[in-house]
Amino acid sequence: MRVEAEGRPVWLSLGAMLVAAALALGLLIRPELISAMPMTLRLPVIVLGVWALGAAFMQPLGLEFRRPWLRYATTPPASLAALGIFTLIVIVRAVWLA
Repeated sequence: MRVEAEGRPVWLSLGAMLVAAALALGLLIRPELISAMPMTLRLPVIVLGVWALGAAFMQPLGLEFRRPWLRYATTPPASLAALGIFTLIVIVRAVWLA
């Protein structure tokens, strides 16, 4: 059986997964980066984090949604943009609280 690889480079998925793992570990160590935010900002950041980290872990596993808008939201470039924005928020909060 022959399986064709997708057009995305492997290093892109691996890099996104490593960044997501580092963010998840960092937030386990310092949860106050998000929990100290006001509720009106905390909920959108949590939703963005679930989207970004979930999509980053889905890609290397080869999981995809059937609906086009969900597939678009969980594949690059949308998922990488979400991961980048979430990473910047966490880094800014870490520098701000340091």
